[in-house]
Amino acid sequence: MEEQKKFKTKTGFCHIFDDRIVLTSDGNVENISKLNSTNNINRILIIYGILGCLFSFISYKKFIEKDWLDFIIPFGCVLYLLYGTVRSRKYSDTPIIERDRIKNIKFYPAKKFLTRAYFKVDFENNKNNIKSRLIMLPGSLSSGLKETNKAYDIMCEQGLIGKVQ
Repeated sequence: MEEQKKFKTKTGFCHIFDDRIVLTSDGNVENISKLNSTNNINRILIIYGILGCLFSFISYKKFIEKDWLDFIIPFGCVLYLLYGTVRSRKYSDTPIIERDRIKNIKFYPAKKFLTRAYFKVDFENNKNNIKSRLIMLPGSLSSGLKETNKAYDIMCEQGLIGKVQ
């Protein structure tokens, strides 16, 4: 088996191979053939669409009734879901990313008490579209700083990202 580097993520492990990056939930890459490499983000977008239709109906009803206070909240939800849907179309949840298809990897450090650290991997999918995959790192309650430093060092060592200036 080829050499690999491994670090912990929010929901599992990230394995860095010479030719690909593999994300697993249990840390076992033996079952790599069972991993689904399709884009399942569409399921989430369908749920956003259904919720958007529901909130649109509610806000339309309240608009007709001229109940302005009860109109604002569902209409705000519609706008938020619309924004989330448009923004999410460029993301992918693929567990296998070929290293020769990677265009860019950027590291985003955690904002204390607000966000987790993560890597944003921009890559070309099988349809030659540029997609992004977020690799979320562990939070502060699960040795987040230590794991973040380890992950950053592995990514730098592998030449996937440059050093922070």
